[in-house]
Parts: sequence; C-alpha cells; structure tokens
Amino acid sequence: MSPFFWIILIILALIVGLFGGFFMARKYMEKYLKDNPPINKDQLRAMMLQMGQKPSAKKLNQMMNSMKANAK
Repeated sequence: MSPFFWIILIILALIVGLFGGFFMARKYMEKYLKDNPPINKDQLRAMMLQMGQKPSAKKLNQMMNSMKANAK
C-alpha cells in the first residue's frame, strides 16, 4: 500500500475520532446534568437551615443570583 493511502486513512481516523468523542462527551454531560441537576432554591434553603441560618426569600434570591452570576 502506498504512503498516500496511509496518510488519508490516519486523517480519516482522526476526524472520525474527534466527532465520535465530541458526541459521546456531549451525551455523557447531558446524562450527568439530568442525574445531578444544578442547585435549586430548595437545596439552598436546606443547606442554610443545616448551617443554622433562617433563610428569607430575599436572602435566597440574592444567593441564587450571585451563584448564577458566578457560573457565567
């Protein structure tokens, strides 16, 4: 077999591997986020109660907004 054929075969394998890896990683992350959703207000309220704080609606909204701002 000619070296040209091997070069084409290697390039093709790299392209297929990149696309396959991308879509597999994407599917894994979608499944992970579905199984472990990001924190919500109820979880935040429970954490604050465990720490001995009385969560008010204003405080919860402030913390959720700050978490969203930090995630960007």
